[in-house]
Amino acid sequence: AKIAQLACDAIIIDLEDAVAPADKIAAREKLAGIFAGHSERRCEMIVRINAISGEWGADDLLAAASCEPDGILLPKVDTPRDLLEAGDVLDDNFTPDSVKLWAMIETPKALLNIGAIAELGRDPASRLNCFVAGTNDLVKETGILATPDRRYLVPWLMQMVLAARAGGIDMLDGVSNDFRDLDAFAHECAEAAAMGFDGKSLIHPAQIEAANRAFVPSTEAVAEARSVKEAFALAENAGKGVIALNGRMVERLHLAQAEKLLAKAAAIGS
Repeated sequence: AKIAQLACDAIIIDLEDAVAPADKIAAREKLAGIFAGHSERRCEMIVRINAISGEWGADDLLAAASCEPDGILLPKVDTPRDLLEAGDVLDDNFTPDSVKLWAMIETPKALLNIGAIAELGRDPASRLNCFVAGTNDLVKETGILATPDRRYLVPWLMQMVLAARAGGIDMLDGVSNDFRDLDAFAHECAEAAAMGFDGKSLIHPAQIEAANRAFVPSTEAVAEARSVKEAFALAENAGKGVIALNGRMVERLHLAQAEKLLAKAAAIGS
């Protein structure tokens, strides 16, 4: 019931970090009941499983697949092979193509291989359609200092965005651990949106409103995008690569950006 009331785009049911080792099997066994109780989904439902190379991951993958979620989030993805092997399991078990794979980017090796991993997004058979930044694990694995402005993480975050765009997949920013400081969280969301992230993973319902504000196109941006699209649609601009609009030069690349923003706004309903 609580899930249905949340104004978010996706719910991640976590079998990994949120579950103690002694409770892993019990948590997995509850999956079917959770999905049965939400047969009419108003948002995407994703299952984060344990690492397939570990004790629980292989069984988690099969259990998650049987529920036919919108996506299965794989932790500790280091190479393209990790995703390909998971995809093979799904295919061998006749899992519908609608079940996609999401990948946590949370290890140094993943960052070094991120271009090759993202390239899988160009192949629909791979099922890959989203990266999630695992910022806490990256801090732990690299030993960098975690600062409020994330200055030491930003180069890697931008690397993720670049790779995701090259692969044609979505890119979600990592969590913000202090859910009480909503002003700082809102600032972090705004920066993530400015860096090109499509959204942000959250740890508390209190963070939803600020995240939605940051990643929903503003009324002004929608109006500007609409004016660009309408200008290029005029008969006198047919076939032109560059036009003048409100005193500035506008190229067809700006039309593509405008159409993308309008499509996002339409999908959100803003």
